[in-house]
Amino acid sequence: MTDQASAPELKTWLGHPRGLATLFFTEMWERFSFYGMRALLILFMAAAAKQGGLGFTDKTATAIYGLYMAGVYLTSLPGGWIADRLLGQQQAVWYGGIIIALGHFTLAIPRKETFFIGLILIVLGTGLLKPNASAMVGDLYPEGGARRDAGFSVYYMGINLGGFLGPLVCGFLGQKVNWHYGFAAAGVGMVLGLIQYRVTIRYLGHAGRGVLSRVQDAATEMRSRRRGWLALALGLAVLGVLTALGYLGVIDYHPHALAVWSGFAILACGLGFLAWVFSRGELSARERRRLLALAILLLVQVLFWAGYEQAGSNFNLFAERYTQLSVFGWSFPASWFQSENSLLIIVLAPFFAWVWIWLGRRNLDPSTPLKFALGMVFMGIGFLVMTGAAWVVVAGHKALPTWLALTYLLHTIGELCLSPVGLSATTKLAPRGYGGRMMGAWFLFLALGELLAGLIAGRFSAHDVHDMPHIYLTIAAAGIGVGGLLALFARPIQRRLIAARPGSEIEYDAAR
Repeated sequence: MTDQASAPELKTWLGHPRGLATLFFTEMWERFSFYGMRALLILFMAAAAKQGGLGFTDKTATAIYGLYMAGVYLTSLPGGWIADRLLGQQQAVWYGGIIIALGHFTLAIPRKETFFIGLILIVLGTGLLKPNASAMVGDLYPEGGARRDAGFSVYYMGINLGGFLGPLVCGFLGQKVNWHYGFAAAGVGMVLGLIQYRVTIRYLGHAGRGVLSRVQDAATEMRSRRRGWLALALGLAVLGVLTALGYLGVIDYHPHALAVWSGFAILACGLGFLAWVFSRGELSARERRRLLALAILLLVQVLFWAGYEQAGSNFNLFAERYTQLSVFGWSFPASWFQSENSLLIIVLAPFFAWVWIWLGRRNLDPSTPLKFALGMVFMGIGFLVMTGAAWVVVAGHKALPTWLALTYLLHTIGELCLSPVGLSATTKLAPRGYGGRMMGAWFLFLALGELLAGLIAGRFSAHDVHDMPHIYLTIAAAGIGVGGLLALFARPIQRRLIAARPGSEIEYDAAR
């Protein structure tokens, strides 16, 4: 007789465990809500009050955008800890989704006072849901191997399907009907994801159901859990008090200054952690060399994301203000450009996976540092394209949509060269016993890149476009320069620090 507890595991979906469909659609709807709201965020903040926006200056709006995006990645660290020690991954995803939906519906309230509360809720909820949904995908494949990699590839398609649809739906409603309808649509998307998650959660079986225990004694474990809940309650209380003091005017938060000092704090924490592991981690000589190589890659990715993430801030404003938003007489919202990246990844990711495998079989697969270099160069070339678009604007004309479309194509190619490879390199180069913490360091430096992106976007002035070509050209030169320098030293880094065999790269689809 078949045990009912294990019966769900016998069902399959596209040749994979049925639980993959549960996580696929949960993540699809979560990304629908995330990218749908993100497509509107900077436009809503920068729009004049008479247009229903908040009327923030570009410098303020882009700083808030950078802080929000950085917060999303930073909270994935405590979100993983909460799941491991207190809730379990299944419950963490459920409660995270609820908090995300509440955040979007809070943004849908047409009151300026609720805006920051909505952003905070989305950040907290995403930190709970995002890392734990991805972790459960791996738990569905205890045997590992190629089938697990294929499962992550399918899951990655769900992420990008949601990222493609969200800006189309939420962007249209937000820009063509009412900003708050767009935010509400993002909340509805998350609710749909929660409904299907609850209805099909049984197909996850035991994946993500348990809570990690570090001790054998039940009483000691209970005390540990109580301390964990107390620490969580204390952290939320501090966040609540700081938020309340801001609303009461006791603390005057300046978004730009807060972003700058937060950036310094993240950089200090990241470098301090790497230095501590290097000096006190009891590493072998080979592990030290690999850690040094990983540190180089982590710093390079900061620069990449600082340029790449202009998509949701500066490029979004460029599309709204300086781009012809009509095709054959039909006008479309500027936010629709935000769907291009996800569409391109759906189309190009399988091709890139095939190319790396094809090159690897011929011992021609580029090394990890060289792939990072390619990512930086493509990012820089994208900004060269934007320099041309900026000169069109300076001449008094609106740029054609093809300028932004080509830039997004180049940046997506850069992302596919760098992001999946970076996650793989982090798992491969991390010293023994530091794998999870090094993955946390990856997201820590990614958050720094998001902050820097917001600060760079704040350098552009809505009232004087003449500086625009120079800023774009400077970013292009920095990206191509860093990429060229990394390419020049790619072979020494690979041989002396990484010391990996040719063709031994491990590919992994990044869950953005």
